[in-house]
Amino acid sequence: MLDPTSVVTAPQLRATEGAAATLGIRLAKLPISTPEEVDALRPAALAGSDGLVVLPGAMFYNHRATIVALAAAARVPAIYPSREYADDGGLIAYGPNVPHAYRRAAGYVDRILRGAKPGDLPIEEASKLEFIVNFHTALQLGLRLPIDFVVEADEVIE
Repeated sequence: MLDPTSVVTAPQLRATEGAAATLGIRLAKLPISTPEEVDALRPAALAGSDGLVVLPGAMFYNHRATIVALAAAARVPAIYPSREYADDGGLIAYGPNVPHAYRRAAGYVDRILRGAKPGDLPIEEASKLEFIVNFHTALQLGLRLPIDFVVEADEVIE
């Protein structure tokens, strides 16, 4: 699932396609660019899929409960870009800590309000990615997750 109108989609899609190619996985793109398109999705949109990868994007983040419910209704395992999806019932989340990113953004706002030029500020990437597994969702999907996989998680939601 990707938002073709988002500026973050292209690099994220390239990385996802590279990983899929390495693993021999075929990707089918599900472009969604409006909240109305998210709301219109039905489980049939995921029919025949072995899994779902949701690429990062503000629109998806804001509609994560709908997206998580869609994957659950379709009984498709899914991986999401931040822990809030797993908190909302998503199977796996791997990505930056969103509240931490907001706190970092507040520091940038502070520096700009104190006179720093935005173009002079360095671009920072997340320094730590979180890996969250929702064990309850795995059980609902009938998945047996390998112990080696689960122990690598930063947190397991039970």
